[in-house]
Amino acid sequence: MRLLLKCLRLGRRRRFRLLRQVEQLWHYGHLCLRSLLYNSFTNGDVVLDSLFEPVYWLVDHVTRWFGVVFVALVIGLTSSIVAIVYICLLPLILQTYTPAWICWHLAYGHWNLIMIVFHYYMAITTSPGHPPQAKNDLTGVSICRKCIAPKPARTHHCSICNRCVLKMDHHCPWLNNCVGHYNHRYFFSFCLFMTMGCIYCSISGWDMFRDAYAAIERMKLLEKERLQVAANQTYYQTPPPTFTFRQRAFHKSVVYLWVLCSSVALALGALTLWHAALITRGETSIERHINRKERQRLQKKGKVFRNPYSYGSWDNWKVFLGVDVPRHWLTRVLLPSPHLPHGTGLSWDLPPCVTEQRAPLLAI
Repeated sequence: MRLLLKCLRLGRRRRFRLLRQVEQLWHYGHLCLRSLLYNSFTNGDVVLDSLFEPVYWLVDHVTRWFGVVFVALVIGLTSSIVAIVYICLLPLILQTYTPAWICWHLAYGHWNLIMIVFHYYMAITTSPGHPPQAKNDLTGVSICRKCIAPKPARTHHCSICNRCVLKMDHHCPWLNNCVGHYNHRYFFSFCLFMTMGCIYCSISGWDMFRDAYAAIERMKLLEKERLQVAANQTYYQTPPPTFTFRQRAFHKSVVYLWVLCSSVALALGALTLWHAALITRGETSIERHINRKERQRLQKKGKVFRNPYSYGSWDNWKVFLGVDVPRHWLTRVLLPSPHLPHGTGLSWDLPPCVTEQRAPLLAI
């Protein structure tokens, strides 16, 4: 009997000891899991970014492969508009407009076209700038978690190019290139001059568009009537078409030109205004989100955020465009210019064109 009770006690102790070990392992595993996943900066945005990570991966890879297609599409659509202007509109302008208006259209149109072609070519062929891989070349910089390399101020990692980009603004699929320190001016200038060109074509071609659209509607009506008459006649009695193929192509080309230019002017114009506001504030698209969060965080502490890379609205534009002296507004802004931006993108010293020095404080 005593032996039986002793066996029962030993079995109960072993069972309790086993349960205690399982409970300790459970608590230890739970603590390890929380220590690996804990992040004091976790919020709703971080959770959403984690959930959408597969979508981001798909978009990055699709954008990388379709960048060449987007560039070819830009070149093809722009070339079609230029061809329509030269083949259809220019002969009409030379026949009907006064000499003064002819000189204006020839001068402005060709200047705008040259600026568009130059800045687009420079934007897609100029490297945005990448930080050096050697760690001893830079001081006081962070390390990129993805490429494990020095990451200077205002530098961000592009998941599409899989490289860090100096003063990265965004990756543009229409350029098949990142917009960064060395080609940011080319990108904005292309958007600006393309918008100006589309507005110019829409305004100057409005009367032609209305006449062409009315002619197309008249074509449809006459074609319908011609088919109704032809249905009651023999093949040899069918009347010839009212409009020739050349007339049809001309009217449809004018409508295509106006609709495409108006659509691009609205969409690209909104994008240009957005980037103009960012340049005025002295920040990029990425820094706009970072600065907004930093401004909200400091506002809760009763502090005021100050962008250390902003020198005032006017000076921000001078730094962005590389205007050091007044004549640069003509030679570097209104004419094609391949001049380099201020600085190397590795450090951000005060540019010489800035008239008023501002204290580089993040918060006061």
